[in-house]
Amino acid sequence: MDVASTIPFQGLAYLITGEVRENAVYSMLGVLRLWRLRRVKQFFTRLEKDIRFSYFWIRSARLVAVTLFLVHCAGCLYYLIADRYPDRQKTWIGAVIPNFRQASLRIRYISSIYWSITTMTTVGYGDLHAQNNVEMIFNIFYMLFNLGLTAYLIGNMTNLVVEGTRRTMEFRNSIRAASSFVGRNHLPPRLKQQILAYMCLKFRAESLNQQQLMDQLPKSICKSICEHLFVPVVKDVYLFRGVSREMLLSLVTKMKPEYIPPKEDVIVQNEAPDDVYVVVSGEVEVILFDGIYEQVQATLGARDIFGEVSALSDRAQAFTFRTRTLSQLLRLKQATLKEAMQSRPEDSVVVIKNFLKASGRDAWHEGRGLAGRQHRRARRRRECADGRRDGKQRLTRGPPQGRQGRRRR
Repeated sequence: MDVASTIPFQGLAYLITGEVRENAVYSMLGVLRLWRLRRVKQFFTRLEKDIRFSYFWIRSARLVAVTLFLVHCAGCLYYLIADRYPDRQKTWIGAVIPNFRQASLRIRYISSIYWSITTMTTVGYGDLHAQNNVEMIFNIFYMLFNLGLTAYLIGNMTNLVVEGTRRTMEFRNSIRAASSFVGRNHLPPRLKQQILAYMCLKFRAESLNQQQLMDQLPKSICKSICEHLFVPVVKDVYLFRGVSREMLLSLVTKMKPEYIPPKEDVIVQNEAPDDVYVVVSGEVEVILFDGIYEQVQATLGARDIFGEVSALSDRAQAFTFRTRTLSQLLRLKQATLKEAMQSRPEDSVVVIKNFLKASGRDAWHEGRGLAGRQHRRARRRRECADGRRDGKQRLTRGPPQGRQGRRRR
């Protein structure tokens, strides 16, 4: 069919006979050219799937092409009816142009397209209208066909416009619902800011949500992706320096990447978290709350870890960890870390040595953890408490005996 639709039958007949022939046989053979429209449909389908081009403009071009093709076909068929009708004066074009066959091809084609568009758009000026029963019947079917064509065009254009604004409308509705929730429950302004910041982050970072894509991929591909993205980061974390590559792969494949908005508390002071976090990008502030004020003790950056104190020593965190900027964190369950350490005793020894080494010296100076800092702060608080207790005891004992004797004398 592809070959037959490309053969110029009338051209071959002209080369053989030297005459231009027009009859029903050549007309039927010319219809075979419509088979090539299948290629045009496949071409537009490939363009719509190609991410290098805008889907909106490709779809719009396809709709315009379909409309123009149908208008052309209807106009040509309507002219064919008039041309084959016995009394050409009683046709839609013969009533306006009596000798229309002697008119130029441009005039006849423009008249046909003009009638087709005015009929399809339901304008119907009435200057070109049916003059016989055959044309009336054709008009009936063409107008019924236009109902479906109009619905098809309007439906597709509506989908394109709605799809372009769908995410914005969903975002506006979610913000409106969150504001209503905050107002109805009289939440403080800080919670309101956190809720709205999270909603805005979710809208902006929807395209960055790589975990949803990775969940759809096979485990082998996910393992390769994690090895490429996160192993270079995790291997530089002080806690995992020196461990085997198998240990790193087993950990990164179970880590969940998350984007946390600014001013969000990841771990709260004096709580025992269930997760360990590795900073991939962004900044996380380490905050100490003394009951009255909050003091920023340090700022963590890429390749830093926090939450490991609770995981390895079963102690509550002495600091609050709050994001300073938009941060990407790798979240690892403490139970997963412990299982990985139990399954690999050699790597477990390395991890514990790294942790104890960081706990026994100034962790902030080395930039490797918080254990040493926590220990020294706890020691200073005990010393201050002991000093205050001794001062109270000296005040309650009274003046020394020597002063009492001198005062009596």
